[in-house]
Amino acid sequence: MDKLSVYVVEDDESIRTMVVYALNGSGYEAKGFPDSHAFRAAMERALPDLILLDIMLPGEDGLSILKQLRSSRSTERLPVIMLTAKSAEIDKVRGLDLGADDYVAKPFGIMELLSRVRAVARRTVETGKTSQQEGKIYQYRNIRLDEDGHILTVDGEEVILTRKEFQLLSDLLRNQGRVLTRDQIMEQVWGFDYGGATRTVDIHINTLRKKIGDDGSIIQTVRGIGYKIGKEAGE
Repeated sequence: MDKLSVYVVEDDESIRTMVVYALNGSGYEAKGFPDSHAFRAAMERALPDLILLDIMLPGEDGLSILKQLRSSRSTERLPVIMLTAKSAEIDKVRGLDLGADDYVAKPFGIMELLSRVRAVARRTVETGKTSQQEGKIYQYRNIRLDEDGHILTVDGEEVILTRKEFQLLSDLLRNQGRVLTRDQIMEQVWGFDYGGATRTVDIHINTLRKKIGDDGSIIQTVRGIGYKIGKEAGE
């Protein structure tokens, strides 16, 4: 079995060297980069299986890099773990809102970091297997979601979603008629519980509604609990 490749984008040389060494020693194929320029040059040569991305970088910061990764077809589903300052709570929220898969706050223990990497890698593999083995097509009113093809159409026109938006809509469609709490959504879509779940989930719901032209009648807000799609009386 091929080793999973990991790119570590971190300007602190001591941290970068330690993380790359630990990952390589744990069976991964890790490479380190001090800034966005070196990282982008490597991305042009080959895409990794996972990225560890520091937020505070010289020049272009990690959040800007993450936003561009999520806006590109080739990297929109690439797993990204953000490295954040322990006190920068807003950076954690912004990173998750932009589509990060997880975050690790500095200073961190190397065992914790390796555990997070394993968890995200495992979720990615399991999601891929589920898509291949159990992928379905869901339809509700004017929307059609193809899990296998990762395609959403609204009124017959394809709508581009980020990976988290697609997972969120898929989860709601899979549970039609059932209310999903914000904590359930956070656990199922992001794979872990996080104190900023309310804001993160709500922001993704609002963005998703805009993309599918929803006035709130498709994705219904259940006040004080969470969200659901259908089924209403007569549906």
